[in-house]
Amino acid sequence: MFRGWNFLLGEIWVLIALAALLGLVVGWLIWGRREVVTGPGDVTGAGDDSEARRLAGELEVCRAQGQEAAARIAALETQLAAAQVAPVEAGPIRLSAPKGGQADDLKLIKGVGPKLEGLLNQLGFWHFDQIASWSEADIGWVDENLETFKGRVTRDDWVAQAKVLAAGGVPD
Repeated sequence: MFRGWNFLLGEIWVLIALAALLGLVVGWLIWGRREVVTGPGDVTGAGDDSEARRLAGELEVCRAQGQEAAARIAALETQLAAAQVAPVEAGPIRLSAPKGGQADDLKLIKGVGPKLEGLLNQLGFWHFDQIASWSEADIGWVDENLETFKGRVTRDDWVAQAKVLAAGGVPD
C-alpha cells in the first residue's frame, strides 16, 4: 500500500518550492512597486510626489481652520455664559408669582371655575391684564396647555372679558 510514497513525497516538495517561489515573485510585483509615505512631503518610491505635497498642504490648512473655529466657539460660549441668556419659551408672558403678591380673581371670567383658576395660576397667569394681552398665537398655546379645558378661551371669549375686568368694569 505505501510502496510509491517515496516518489510522491519527493514530487510534493518540488511543487511546494515552486509555489513559494511563484508567490514571492507575484508579491514583489504587486507590493514592491508601491510608494512609501514617511511624512508630509516626503515620498519615496516611483512616481511624482506633488500629489502628496498638495495633500499635506490641504491638511495644514484644515488644521488651521479647525483651530480658528475652536477659538471662536470658545469665545462665543464665554459671551453666552456672561450674558446669562435664558432660552425663550413659546407662548404668552407668564409670571412665577402674582404682582405685588396679590392675584386677580380669575373666577370673575365667565367659564373659569376654581379648578381652571388653579390651572391658570400653575401656567403663570395671575392677572386680567395678562389674559387681555393674548394674541391668537397665545390663545393657541394656552388651549394646548389647558389639558381637558381645550377650546374654552375662544368659546367663552376670555380675552374680551379680561379687557373689561382689567379696566375695572364688569363683563356682560
